[in-house]
Parts: sequence; structure tokens; C-alpha cells
Amino acid sequence: MGTVRALRGATTFDVDEEVHITERVVALLERILERNHVDKDDLVSILFTATDDLHSMFPAKAARTMGLGDVPLICARELDVVDGTERCVRVLLHLNTEKVRSALHHVYLEGARGLRDDLPD
Repeated sequence: MGTVRALRGATTFDVDEEVHITERVVALLERILERNHVDKDDLVSILFTATDDLHSMFPAKAARTMGLGDVPLICARELDVVDGTERCVRVLLHLNTEKVRSALHHVYLEGARGLRDDLPD
């Protein structure tokens, strides 16, 4: 079965609209899964956080559109920090894997690309 590891990622949005948020959250999750060769059955859970300026939907709803409804999903509010990235959803994805931590690739898209430039590509 492997070890439980975690993957990080984030994306930003041009507008707070359900269709736009769904598209970008799905793109983020697909990229994380593809880049790390993760199968849905390897997923343990996914935690989403959203900034205070996003109100149109729960990011977990977007994950359910791609068949992840049986994976435990939860949404929370991101801290409202001065000069923080606006209209941003962050994700912490837990998975079972044989990979060592250094072999995992975190994914930051759109305006979130510079959030974690300290992480390996």
C-alpha cells in the first residue's frame, strides 16, 4: 500500500464564478495527479482552503465533477493575511505511495506560481 504522503498545490481565479472556479480547480487537480502518476484509488483525502474573496462555490464541488466524490474532501478558509494572494484556492492532497517525498511534484498554477518557489519542481 505504501506510505501516506502529501502533495500541495494552488491556483488563482480571475473572477468568483462557479464555472471558472470549477475549470481551474479541476485543472489543478488533474495536473497534480498526472504529474505524480497518482491513481484515484491512492487518494486518502483532500483539504481545500479558499481566500475570503471567493464565495460562489466550495472547491470540493469541483473535485466531485471529476469523479472524486468518494474521496474524503473538506473545505476551509485560508488566513486573511495582509498582501496575501487574492482569489486563491490551495490544496493539500494526501495519498498512499511508494515514492519518497523528494520524488513528489507540487503544482502551482496561474497567479499562485510564485507562492512556493522553495519547493522542488
